[in-house]
Parts: sequence; structure tokens; C-alpha cells
Amino acid sequence: MSIFTPSVEDTGSSARTGVLELPHGTVETPVFMPVGTAGTVKAVHHETVETMGYNLILGNTYHLYLRPGQEVLQSYGGLHNFSNWKHNILTDSGGFQVFSLSGLRKIREEGVTFQSHIDGSRHLFTPERVVDIQRTIGSDIQMVLDVCTPPEIAHRKAKEAMEITHRWAARAKDRWLQVREEGYQGNLFGIVQGNFFKDLRAESAQAISEMDFPGIAIGGLSVGETPEVFEEFLGYTAELLPREKPRYVMGIGTPEYILSAIGQGIDMFDCVFATRTARNGALFTSRGMVSLKKAKHALDHGPIEEGCPCRACQQYSRGYLRHLYKAGEILGPMLGSEHNLYFLHRLVEDARQAIRDGRFTQFSQEFLARYRQGE
Repeated sequence: MSIFTPSVEDTGSSARTGVLELPHGTVETPVFMPVGTAGTVKAVHHETVETMGYNLILGNTYHLYLRPGQEVLQSYGGLHNFSNWKHNILTDSGGFQVFSLSGLRKIREEGVTFQSHIDGSRHLFTPERVVDIQRTIGSDIQMVLDVCTPPEIAHRKAKEAMEITHRWAARAKDRWLQVREEGYQGNLFGIVQGNFFKDLRAESAQAISEMDFPGIAIGGLSVGETPEVFEEFLGYTAELLPREKPRYVMGIGTPEYILSAIGQGIDMFDCVFATRTARNGALFTSRGMVSLKKAKHALDHGPIEEGCPCRACQQYSRGYLRHLYKAGEILGPMLGSEHNLYFLHRLVEDARQAIRDGRFTQFSQEFLARYRQGE
């Protein structure tokens, strides 16, 4: 089964463009996905997300399972109808959220038991059940349940977690094939694990590739390691994956990490960073991030970024936006979130064009040289 068509490969790097064929429309890659954890991109209307050019957003299985719950989502025919989002949705398996609960979860061969962060109730996620939950959500792309591991654990522990991830992935695929026969059209991605051990990464990449999922995610990165280690293991793992499959790295959302990933041949990425920092007044510009809460912006009549098409830049000044943040007005985070998402969408669009022109490395170097100067 093939949902991905590679298109243009950059001459000076592993960067590439391509097209994903998904149930709710085609998606050009490389693609950044805004995060809509609970069925909405925080502080940004769906129509605005669509106007920016995004047609693939990310939801969170763990959070949607707990609230509003499967019964509600089932009654609406899935998250697309419930949230009135007409385009594609990718959902993660909830594995990372359960991993972050630490003392509130227990991993066994059957699956993982955990306590809800909302009311303390106990739940069980099995590979099969997570597929079923994401089917109820109506995910266009869903992820297998995996075991996430922190950096600096022992090789033995990393290997145990990886092997459970592989067994769970096989069970998830079996269940996914069953629900496909029942009419579900969404796709299932496997996840490569192995922590920061190259022998385990190679073993995991081979095992997941041989399962022939429609796409493959590289897990266990962006979990606290240094940028140098991130880039080393990302590049090493990406080289081991089949060319004809889309490659996805979860949890990266700054220009440095995005451009690094694109240069390593990654097609898909997501992160909450753009909207989370915007809610605190930290906004992207081509010369680095700015904090609009600083006093120096109080008398600034200019936009956040000259030439940016977002509503914040076209209609308001830095001074006014600073006022909104300082006054605690919700419009500030709304406009800031819109700006940051516009910025990343334009960055990835420009990167795609640079790949087509055979100048991605030059584009990346020039962009980062400006960006790292700071204002």
C-alpha cells in the first residue's frame, strides 16, 4: 500500500518534496502540522488554520479518549464532524502522554495501565484498543502504541522497551487490517525506537520497515538530548528507512530543528512550541524570536514582521500587541498564535521551493544566519 509519492530530491542534501494521499485530501511535503491536542489548535479558529494553508493537524488520542470520550465522538461520527474540521487529522497513540505520567502508569505485555490526570480513574491501553480509539476519532493517520524511553537509560532497558514496541506494532497492524476491512480508511504508521543506541536504532528501523506500514515515525527524539545528538541520531535513523515511505518526527517545531529535519529527509513534523510560546508573548521573526512583553516594544508602531500576511502583522502594531499581553487580553495570544503558525507555514513552503530549485542547503544556511543574529 502506498500513500506517498516522493517528488524532487535536493542535490546537496537529503531534503525532498512529495505528496501524501490521505482520506481528506492531498498534503504536500515537507509539512509542519499544528497541534490541536483536544480537537482544536489553541486560540486559533479552524477557518484561520485553513486560510493559512494547513490541511493536516494533529490531535491527541490520550486526551480525546479521556475527554470528550469515545461515546461522544462516536455519536458525532468522529472528530471531523465534532470539531467541524474538513481536512486531515493525524493522532498520536497517547504513548508519550502515558510515558509522561511516570508513577501513574505500568507497562506490561498486554498494554499499559495508567491513571487519568483528570480524575485519577484507571485505564488500560492495548495496541488493539488504541487502534479502535483512533478509528472512533476518524484519524486519517494514526500511530501505533509504543513505549517511550528517557535519555541516558541502560542499553538493556532500551532494548526491552524497543522489543515491546515491536510486538505491540505487529498487534496494532493486525487490528488495523481488520478495521480496514470494515470500512475504515485511515492509515497506520509504525514507530522506530531504540533510544540513543545505534545498534538498537538499526534493529528497530529494520523491524518496523519489514512490517510495511503506510508510513514510519522516528520516535524517542527531542526528549531532552542536545541538538548535536538529535541531529546525529535523526540522520542515522532516517538513512535506514525505505525511500518510498513518508518519514515523520514527532515534537519538533523551531526553525533550527525543522530545517535540520528537512535536510535529513524528514517529510512530516509537529510541535506545540509555536502556539505555546505565542501564548506567553514569544513570537517568531526572520531575525529570531522576540518577547512582546518587553518595555522596548511599548512605542513600536511597526508590525511583528514586515511582509507577514497574518492578521497580527497586517492590522496591528507591536505596541498594541504588547498592550494586549500586559493587560491579559485573550486577543493577544490569539493573534500571536496566528502569527507563529503563519511563520512556520511560510518557512516550510519556502523550504519546499528551495528543494525544487536545488538550493535547499543554501536557503537553510542563509535563513539560520539571519535568524540566529537576533534582533
